[in-house]
Amino acid sequence: MKKIIVNGHPRETSAADIASLIAELGFANGTVLVEHNGTALRPAEWKESALNSDDRIELLRLAAGG
Repeated sequence: MKKIIVNGHPRETSAADIASLIAELGFANGTVLVEHNGTALRPAEWKESALNSDDRIELLRLAAGG
């Protein structure tokens, strides 16, 4: 298990990459924006972005409405 920080809160995960973390957290593709250690990532980059202990992840959930 890796210890990471998600939106300022400690979390343990077995996810190998950002795509796996997003799935683990229950987000659907296209509903969240991701920043990994200060770098904004496109969804196409999620699988290529390995997670390591002490990584900092910021998630912003997209919502639409009227």
